Amino acid sequence: MEDFTALGRAFRKHALPNPLLRCEDGDQALEYLQGYGKHPGWPQQLPAFVLLDLNLPGTDGRAVLGTLKQDPQLCSIPVIIFSTSTNVRDIEECYRLGANSYLTKPIEYATLEEKTKLLVRYWLDTAELPLMS
Repeated sequence: MEDFTALGRAFRKHALPNPLLRCEDGDQALEYLQGYGKHPGWPQQLPAFVLLDLNLPGTDGRAVLGTLKQDPQLCSIPVIIFSTSTNVRDIEECYRLGANSYLTKPIEYATLEEKTKLLVRYWLDTAELPLMS
């Protein structure tokens, strides 16, 4: 929760125009992404990108990533891994599973804010993303 609060603050500071949705665990993330528009209170559209932690309760981030990248409806959504792990095996596995980017979570808020600014600038202002229904 602490990570999400800091991340939300950093996204708001950099004028993220999109709603920010937090899923509590991997199962909830898959439930939302595979059944978007059906849960009251959740956005009625797919996200511009998914920021995914590897160490999620329930279904872990690797399994969520693998499922998303194998789903024809969801595979074109950019998935950015945001993890504390700097383990080379974790990084290689995520790219093998289809991650579009891998960022390590910084400890200091100022660094988190800078990474967030770059993430928003690249994925929402620079990259051409597919239209998602």
